[in-house]
Order: sequence, then C-alpha cells, then structure tokens
Amino acid sequence: MATINLIRGMGSFFKVCEHPESRWPRCPHEYTIRYRSAAGRQTEESGFTTSEKAKARLAEVYQERKYNPHNQRRAERIQKYAPMQFGEYAAQWRESQRRGLAPSSLRHLDSLLEHHLLPAFGSRRMGTFDHKVVDAFITTMDRNKVGLATQSNVFDKLRAILLDAHRLGLYDESPVEGVVPPQYDPKRAVIPSPEQLAALRLAGDEAFCLVADLMSGCGLRNGEALAVNINNIVADDVYRITEQVNTTTRQYAPLKHRKEGEYRDAPLPARVKQTIEWYADTYGTVDGYLLRHPRDLSKPMPNHHLQNQWQRLKSAGTCEIPEGMVLYGFRHFFASNCLAHNIPITDVAEWMGHRSIDVTFKIYRHLMPGSISRAAQVLNLDLAA
Repeated sequence: MATINLIRGMGSFFKVCEHPESRWPRCPHEYTIRYRSAAGRQTEESGFTTSEKAKARLAEVYQERKYNPHNQRRAERIQKYAPMQFGEYAAQWRESQRRGLAPSSLRHLDSLLEHHLLPAFGSRRMGTFDHKVVDAFITTMDRNKVGLATQSNVFDKLRAILLDAHRLGLYDESPVEGVVPPQYDPKRAVIPSPEQLAALRLAGDEAFCLVADLMSGCGLRNGEALAVNINNIVADDVYRITEQVNTTTRQYAPLKHRKEGEYRDAPLPARVKQTIEWYADTYGTVDGYLLRHPRDLSKPMPNHHLQNQWQRLKSAGTCEIPEGMVLYGFRHFFASNCLAHNIPITDVAEWMGHRSIDVTFKIYRHLMPGSISRAAQVLNLDLAA
C-alpha cells in the first residue's frame, strides 16, 4: 500500500486498495489520512473522495495542533511524561505530597509503594495505563490474598497517582474510570459497656484514666489524648483538639488530615473536665501539657506507655475486657454513646476528625438506632394527622 507523506508533522494520506498510486485520481476508492493527534496518538480518518479534500483535512488538523496553545502544551506534557516509568513518576508525585503528610502517613505511603505498587508497575510506561491494567492489578492482589484493607489503601494511592497523570492530559479517559475498587468492609468495632468502661478507666494509673476519659468522653485518638493541654478547655463544655503526639517521632505534630495550626472542637463532658483539672492540680503542667515522659519531663509521654499498660491489664484479668477490644475501643465508645442518643452522625464525624463521613458510616452504621420499619412509623405520624 503506497502512502504519500506531506511536510514533517502534517501526516500522510493513502488508499486501501490494490491500485497503484498513479491510478488513485481515477480510482473509485476513498482516501484515508493518518496523523498524530494533539495527544500524540496516531489517528486515522477515512471517507475523502479526492486527494485535495484529504490534504485540506490534514492541513486543518495541523493548524489546530500548531496554533492551539492548550493542545500544544498538552502534547508537550504527553511527550515528556507518557514514556516515563511509573517508578520515576511516582517518586516525583511523592515529593509533591510529602509537604502535606505527617511522618507516619509518609511512612505508610512509602510502604505501599515499596511492597505493592513498585513491584507491579515500577518499569511500566505511564502512557500505557488503562482500566484493564488497573483491573488486572486488583485481581492479582486478590489472588495473592492481600488483605482487603491493604488492597483498598493500595488502590487509593494508585488512583491518586493516575488521576494526577490524567490531569496532565496523559489519558483521554481516566484509567480508573469504571474500575470497581476493592470492597473493604471494616470489622465491627468492639466497644465496652458502660460498666466495663467504669472498671477499665480505674484499672491503670492516673495517666491511663485521663486518656481513657478523653477518648471515651471526647472522641480523641490515642496520640491526641497524649497531647492533652489545660489551655485547650475553651469553654466549660468544649475541648479544642490542636495536635497529637506522633507515634514515629514521639513529638507534637499536626492533627491527622489537618495542616499545622488547624484544629477541631469536641464536646467536653463535665466528668472529663473534672479529670483534666484534677490531674493538672495534682501533677502540674509544662506549658499547659499534662502528660509527660516518666523519665524526662521535657518530652511528651510516649504512646507505648499506654500500650504497655493495656497489655498488662489484659494479661492480669482483674477486670472484664470484651473479646477483641483494643485500646481504640475507648474512642469507639464515644461514637457509640453519641449515636445511641440520636446525635447526628455528621456531628460525630466532625468531632472525631474523620476525613469523610463515609469512614464514620462504614465503622458505626450498625450502631445507628432505628430501622426502615421504625422510620415508616415516625414518618406516618404527620401523614396521618
């Protein structure tokens, strides 16, 4: 099949038939043109009855590509990034994310890259991703019996990287469009009863009791409770959560999912306020902070101090602990208590610092009172009036 090439970058035209080029003007078959689109992909169009029409269309495409700044910039980005290996692109993307991540979150990201994404895609060219590639990767993780929680986290990071490339214009359609993500369904939270909570909060030392009260009464995370500060009582019934003790660095750090200086307010029950004030009066504070390292008051109390006490309590068997409960169960109690008293789940999600209400809903949906039948009865009250 003969092909006529025009000036560099303009494309070519030809006929898909058995006739030689010399007979094309009299041949009844139509012309086909071939050119590179603004995205850098080889494209063909057919249906041109004369060579003049074929060349006119090629000239039109060439002018659009040459003088459209948006297309030109996109073509340059595709030329730069499409051949790039995933490993190199992911490294650049990681650097752009690093500024907004806490050390523990960055460590988690590095682990997902090292153990899952780079072994699968490290040398793959960025321009070769599509939904079939992503689907096959999820299937492979499932076949290798990777836990659903890990699958979900890995997919979230892969999706973020590919969406970043999609915004650059590497793909006409997002490679994750239409892909069904791993269906992670967290296990039900194990929550102590009020009687069990009352016994547990007094089973450890005074610091353990303070943390248990902050987690069960205000919904704080472990690290946030360790950063308790008397100055964060901004009203008799409001505690302002401003920072946490980072598990990795063992230093004060911004809250999870928040930048430095951002905070969230949580309800402060009277009993928790009394516990905070009693501890401050009894043991004093350092710049308002209550919990300090047992051997160095200039440092925050480390997270393992709580975990060690929790393990000792479980081993001692001196008080009843629900099967499967972890230290985080104190925070689960807060959510359970709120939802059992009909406090809106949107408020609970905000107080607990969840990035999305979907997280709150997945974990605590079974705790929400009521049912379809109950809803039907309530809705009928005004309808029947």
